[in-house]
Amino acid sequence: MNHWIIAPVLLPALVAAIIILVLRYQVTTQRVFSVASTVALIGIGIGLLVHSMSGQIDVYELGNWPAPFGIVLVLDRLSAMMVLLTAVLALAVVLYAIGSGWDKRGHHFHALFQFQLMGIFGAFLTGDAFNLFVFFEVLLIASYGLMIHGGGAVRLRAGVQYVIYNLLGSTLFLFALGTIYAVTGTLNMADLAVRVADLPASDTAMIRVAAVLLLLVFAVKAALIPLHFWLPATYAEAPAPVAALFAVMTKIGAYAIIRIYTLVFGTDVAATADIIGPWLLAGAIVTLVVGMIGVLGASHLGRLAAFAAIGSMGTLLIAIALFTPQAITAALYYMIHSTLAGAALFLVVDMVRARRVAEDDAIAPRPAIVQNGLVAAYFFAAAIAMAGMPPLSGFLGKLLVLDAVRDHELVWLIWATILITSLVAVVGFARAGSLVFWNVTPEVDQNAPPHIQTALTFVATGGLLAAIVMLTVFAGPVTTFLSDTSAQVFDKQSYIAAVLETARAIEVENLPLEGSQK
Repeated sequence: MNHWIIAPVLLPALVAAIIILVLRYQVTTQRVFSVASTVALIGIGIGLLVHSMSGQIDVYELGNWPAPFGIVLVLDRLSAMMVLLTAVLALAVVLYAIGSGWDKRGHHFHALFQFQLMGIFGAFLTGDAFNLFVFFEVLLIASYGLMIHGGGAVRLRAGVQYVIYNLLGSTLFLFALGTIYAVTGTLNMADLAVRVADLPASDTAMIRVAAVLLLLVFAVKAALIPLHFWLPATYAEAPAPVAALFAVMTKIGAYAIIRIYTLVFGTDVAATADIIGPWLLAGAIVTLVVGMIGVLGASHLGRLAAFAAIGSMGTLLIAIALFTPQAITAALYYMIHSTLAGAALFLVVDMVRARRVAEDDAIAPRPAIVQNGLVAAYFFAAAIAMAGMPPLSGFLGKLLVLDAVRDHELVWLIWATILITSLVAVVGFARAGSLVFWNVTPEVDQNAPPHIQTALTFVATGGLLAAIVMLTVFAGPVTTFLSDTSAQVFDKQSYIAAVLETARAIEVENLPLEGSQK
């Protein structure tokens, strides 16, 4: 077994425990451990990604118990890509938290941050549906603490709303898993794929119910309309580094949809083929429209960034809903882009807040902030990326999505929705940027807190914008890798064989020899 597969889960868990038990009152040392851990995770992520490029699917069996009886982690191109993306995002977030002083505004920021990374990495690597639920809960518990980090009545109210919605989602998740287990007797994803495909027609009703329940759960995580209500207030009021990290949390919902509905409930499964794709596509189109209208009508920068995140999920889920290799390739490219761009936008919003009196982020004329020109440049770069304007990767991502839907029966509706909402987003971002950065009084506001003027915040945010530029420049090789990733996602038999190979080998070894006594 390749023991590096468990490292992204184990390392942040150990670092979080050390921070809590040993370094509770030593903020400087906490920062060192947190940054070192995150840098190490990037190195591990690069190694896992390079290893996955061979096309081999690796399985890590905890306790050396083979699937489907034991807990397994599975490394393929898709999970390796998501691990590296999360690690890169995490480094930018932790550097921004240190540079802005957010990590000192409450207790246990770095420990909670590491625990959340543990949950996110576990969700991407697990090969078991129940452990997907477990890792969801780990990352959600940590996110509850991060959400209210720094205190405040508004943040607490948004945190309570966030908890309630996600607890409802977790309850639905348990109902879905219970239904699936009652019908199939397993929750291992590879074993589920085999058993669901072999179900007789008379037993498909309950599986259809379970598939729809799971879609609702993942729709909550992905902020799909009408299950998006938790996101605007949560992301707008969360501490900036937390909101930036949350940019990858909606992608966990999208990842789960790709994984479950290509492997277990694929288009070749008659019980669910006629409901998942059409329902998801309809919800995704509405999500895109509502998100970009929210961008146009937002009165505060935080809510503008939150609605932009909702709109980007709409575009992403449109591609996923087609469940074709070309569409999933486009979805994965846009997933990488929107994660980086969304996180950068939330950090830029915090730069504006920190330079205004009382951390005001209203989209309205105010005195010019300190470093107004540089912050404005960062804002418009992030806005161009989020709106999907050329020349950045958002434009290329939307072109890939448009090309992927070319043969769909609703192609003109999808094209019109994406193009019109892109124009709406451009107008919304231009309006916000002009009011915040150009329509200002000549004097600079000298009453804003001076402690936020650190180079590290610009380095962290600039790093995310640089990553977007790199994604644009190397779009060709990245798309080639993602095309191979998409092909592997749809190769169900290879995944099933890799995960269940050990169990089958044990069964063969235990078969009685020919002619032996029974």
